[in-house]
Amino acid sequence: MSPRKTTRSSSTPRTPHLLDPRRPGRRTGRLLAASVAVAACLGAAAVPASAIGSAGSEPVVSRGVTIPAFYDPPAQLPAADGSLVRTEPLPLGLSLPGLDGRQLPGTATRLMYKSTDAGGGPVAVTGAYIEPSAAWKGGGPRPLVALASGTMGQGDQCAPSLSLQHPLTIGEGTVSIGYDNLAVYRFLAAGAAVVVTDYAGLGTTDRLHTYVNRVDEGHALLDAVRAARSVAGTSLTPESRVGLYGYSQGGGASASAAELQPSYAPDVNLAGTYAGAPPADLTEVMKGIDGSALAGALGWSINGFAQSDPSLKAVVEANTNDVGKAALKDTSTMCVGDAILGHGFTNSKKWTANGKPLADIIAAEPKLRAVLAQQRIGNLKPASPVRLATGVHDDIVGHQQSRQLAVDWCRKGANVTYEAVLLPNLGDKILTNHLAPYLTDQGSAISWMTDRLSGRKAVSNCWSMPVQP
Repeated sequence: MSPRKTTRSSSTPRTPHLLDPRRPGRRTGRLLAASVAVAACLGAAAVPASAIGSAGSEPVVSRGVTIPAFYDPPAQLPAADGSLVRTEPLPLGLSLPGLDGRQLPGTATRLMYKSTDAGGGPVAVTGAYIEPSAAWKGGGPRPLVALASGTMGQGDQCAPSLSLQHPLTIGEGTVSIGYDNLAVYRFLAAGAAVVVTDYAGLGTTDRLHTYVNRVDEGHALLDAVRAARSVAGTSLTPESRVGLYGYSQGGGASASAAELQPSYAPDVNLAGTYAGAPPADLTEVMKGIDGSALAGALGWSINGFAQSDPSLKAVVEANTNDVGKAALKDTSTMCVGDAILGHGFTNSKKWTANGKPLADIIAAEPKLRAVLAQQRIGNLKPASPVRLATGVHDDIVGHQQSRQLAVDWCRKGANVTYEAVLLPNLGDKILTNHLAPYLTDQGSAISWMTDRLSGRKAVSNCWSMPVQP
């Protein structure tokens, strides 16, 4: 398993296309249905992929997409978490000229900033800050929403900040859709500033993205707030309230950040957190992902944890067969679209040396059980209000484990607004039960968040948990 997810090439990348014709034919049927469901639900506009390499150096290319030189971290990073390493203007892929000459919905800046990873070491993280053109009409100064994107993949070309520039990126066997841009633009329209994190290793070319690592994600999101406050020329003030917002992987990141904020970032004026479909218990979540349209996410998880803890590499090596090793390498450069088309509905037992599913491997390996136990969200109490939403039929990021997170927080005395999203069963294992609540609950989630950013108090409904689905 290679620790890198990109290749360096001094030659001009070949013309991007949706699927590399040299790759084996893809299964259709359920794979196509899942892909169509994602595209139809998320409806991103197509913008051609482009990038600028740095003069005198070889560009980084991931599946035919050249990664801008901006994403190459320097050898040395600042000491303070959230310190800016570099910035540059970021053209938004979807924007319009305003009547007053300002771009709508705002002016974006690409960021690289310093954070601390789960091992306590320094890590460069990229992202984007958007200064809205709209005025903030709520209470207090203009607030800031730190948005943690849902699952994008593990290839550098999948970075959320790149998707703001290119809402649809197509390369050689890769396709990435910036579906969380919708939430970004809704907050901007309300007059809230937005900062988006790419997480550790997603975009930056020095390491793999440590997918669903709660500490890496929580730190990256909180440090994005610190970085945004240092961007020149913003309308943010020291009194600006902050909201954390995320769904799916982003829901786990925002939930983790809410727990870590009191100790890691007490300087962040956190007013509220939205955690939608948070993967709080990865042992249970992996069971839901196994055999689903998003089975490739198992590869991202394994790759990420093996990078965070190199001692796991021997465990992975011993428990995967040749097919599994090839899949781990393949997924390390994939985005969501690639994973659906390349590994959708794969059962993990096809990757394991003993032919047993990954859940059985984890149950038999104390080291793996310990790693996943360390990732459990719900052991700490958020100090500010949290709204947790979960679809009752979500079988990808299981409903019950998300509900359990609400119960765990309530038992610790946290201010929790729990929302069970009641929708019909839209089809098992094809992502629809996971995506539908993302869309149907978004308006309510944003309204709840803008209330917190305006200074309105949240009323916990923990008392209702015994009768909530």
